[in-house]
Amino acid sequence: MNSKYRQLFNHNFTVEKYNAFIDDINADFDYQVTFRIGETPFFITNELKAQLLEGCQQVIDFIKRDDFKSLTDRALELNRKVPNEDQHTTFLAIDFGICEEDGEIVPKLIEVQGFPSLFNFQYHLSQKFVSHYPFLSELTPFLNGLTPTSYLKLIEEVICNDFPKEHVILLEIEPEKQNTKIDFYYCHSDIGIPIVCVTELYQKGKQLFYKNEKGVEIQVKLIYNRVIFDELDLRTDLQLNFDFSSDIDVEWAGHPNWFFRISKFILPYFKGKYFIETTLLSDLKEIPTDLENYVLKPLFSFSGSGVIFHVKLEDIDAVTEKDLYILQKKVHYKPIIQSPDGLVKAEVRLLAVWKKDAPSPTLVTNLVRLSRGEMIGVKFNKDKDWVGGTVGMFEK
Repeated sequence: MNSKYRQLFNHNFTVEKYNAFIDDINADFDYQVTFRIGETPFFITNELKAQLLEGCQQVIDFIKRDDFKSLTDRALELNRKVPNEDQHTTFLAIDFGICEEDGEIVPKLIEVQGFPSLFNFQYHLSQKFVSHYPFLSELTPFLNGLTPTSYLKLIEEVICNDFPKEHVILLEIEPEKQNTKIDFYYCHSDIGIPIVCVTELYQKGKQLFYKNEKGVEIQVKLIYNRVIFDELDLRTDLQLNFDFSSDIDVEWAGHPNWFFRISKFILPYFKGKYFIETTLLSDLKEIPTDLENYVLKPLFSFSGSGVIFHVKLEDIDAVTEKDLYILQKKVHYKPIIQSPDGLVKAEVRLLAVWKKDAPSPTLVTNLVRLSRGEMIGVKFNKDKDWVGGTVGMFEK
């Protein structure tokens, strides 16, 4: 996109430099990252940045509507409701595919999530790129005038909300087995909060506790929640000593209800330049005759699970709970990033945080996924290079 930095980067790129870059990341915790990291940042022009910000603002305006909770109560009814929900989400991830429409580049909203993403890893990833390619210091991965220092300060404030750090935990299901473990490591290193498995928590009355590395019992006062209920519901082998649905005396950085409220559930409400025709299957008046131009998606799945890309009539007929699926028009991702041997597609996730007392979310940074396959995602990009997770860089 930004031809100056694309040419400069590609001129300086070698496989040896990429391997050294990956080794540098792996060396931070003597841990080999389990997902593929892309060879290059995405150099985003001011024009595309303006489009992304405009699309994000329209999403944020919808989420800030006075009737947003009443519009999305059904999402909780279809899943589960956790008590003590706060006034608004703490985290927001807004995904845009970089597409072509009528011969022009336009970002299209693919997904929106009221759930944390790789806030700490993305910070360090951008810094590693700058370290290995010093000319990238002329650019920034941050938004709203944030610097590396002010970004980390804001993330810490949002996650901890002034609680003493020993009373704040990052909560996950068997965190040592998660694909995003590198982000947990960086979060612990940057902020100093412990990483706790759901099986390590136990309840006394309305209070939650865990034992630290010295075996000392510590009360949990705030949970930085990374638990996906989809995964938790499948893990019948796990023995939990507390109930998410009970009225416990704890605050949340990322209350679980927002994962359901801000999800594919709200995509049918969006109309306009940056949005894709999306219909709740239960609201579908007639099945399109050109199903090959649509994608069938479960509302509340994570990481692309359950998505049917080549839809057939029998796929729709097979869905028994039609209020749990959407039918979405396909969009045409535009291969736009020049690699040494061809063009690569991109999807940009803008990340926002929303402090407890703030009137609106703040867009802070981004995550980019590169693809040569039919879709964005690991299974569509096996054995390919210049694909995987990376970061977008903006002009300062």
